[in-house]
Amino acid sequence: MIPLRTYLHSSFFPSISKPTTFSLHPHFLSLHFSPSLKSPLKLKPPFSSILVKASNFGVAVFSNENEEEEEEEEDKGVSKELHDLSPNGPVYQKTLQLVECSMFAALTGLVYFLSNSLAIENYFSCFFSLPIVISSMRWGVDAGRKTLVATTILLFVLSGPVKALTYLLKHGIVGYTMGTLWRSGASWNLSIFLCTIVRSLGAVGFVLISSFLIRENILALITINIHASLTFVLTASGVNSIPSMNLIYSLFGTLVLLNSGCFMFLLHLLYSVFLTRMGLKSSLRLPRWLERNL
Repeated sequence: MIPLRTYLHSSFFPSISKPTTFSLHPHFLSLHFSPSLKSPLKLKPPFSSILVKASNFGVAVFSNENEEEEEEEEDKGVSKELHDLSPNGPVYQKTLQLVECSMFAALTGLVYFLSNSLAIENYFSCFFSLPIVISSMRWGVDAGRKTLVATTILLFVLSGPVKALTYLLKHGIVGYTMGTLWRSGASWNLSIFLCTIVRSLGAVGFVLISSFLIRENILALITINIHASLTFVLTASGVNSIPSMNLIYSLFGTLVLLNSGCFMFLLHLLYSVFLTRMGLKSSLRLPRWLERNL
């Protein structure tokens, strides 16, 4: 007889306080169990509880980090939904961005529609690009693009495609270009230069669209009038020469660029004052002379 002594932990067997001794016969130790046993091994309730607790422990060990974070947040009394809806949460910030972009688009479309109806567009034309610039500076270039698209679609519904294209060519693309450059931290020289080119192309595009709508070549009429005026000035000055059409086209392009450049310079000054009063001066890259005055 070989005595086999085992010690059982008191947490699983609270009723056994002393070690229990089992006696096994030597002949029993030499037996080999047959692999053809089909009857399942039956365990007593204490051993089954041990296995259940071990399986629960294994699941807890291999749990995901997200589940652990959620459990910690639930333990603290803060759910995931409340965290997303907090003022610094992503859901709240995206909702605020969409609300501001839609309000800017509605305000711009309404003002543009009323100014066209009352024939006072020239007095408010400098403010039509401002909402796009504000959206780009506050929320990024994506927000400025959303404001531009929403305003154009709103004007298309209210006033038709002509007014929507006019706003897009003369104000919308200019505001989006300015907001993108200011958001990326570009200098004033680069911003004014690129915005001047965009404004000039928009003005020429507006002239071509108007020519197509009224079935008249307005661009040709403008160049012909410039040619006649310049010829008259040269003849009155005693110069017997007729300017060529290439010179007229160059003069026309120079005048358009000069007009757009002056307008964009004044627009940069006006928008800098507005954004500074709104508390976005730290996001602007202003010239030294303007920064000292502001």
